[in-house]
Amino acid sequence: MSLIAIVLILAGLFFLIVAAIGMLRLPDVFTRSHALSLTDSLGAFLVLAGLAIYQGFSLNLLKILVVLALLYLLNPVISHATIRAALRSGLKPWVREQP
Repeated sequence: MSLIAIVLILAGLFFLIVAAIGMLRLPDVFTRSHALSLTDSLGAFLVLAGLAIYQGFSLNLLKILVVLALLYLLNPVISHATIRAALRSGLKPWVREQP
């Protein structure tokens, strides 16, 4: 396996783990969605880029590139729709209580 592919996959896994920690630690759906949409996009891109380098030129490379393109087209739309649905359902953003 190529060293570049290993580095990209490990970097992607790091960002995906950060996204998972953000989902557990952040207080409301708005901050969770912000953290998840940013780190999920970068983590998935790096993992897929590592897989593409590992595969080399083949039919699998084309499939990985299609998934990558769909991910970058759909991830912002899904994040926006989730936040908009939360706002329309009446959820209010978390506010820190002042002492």
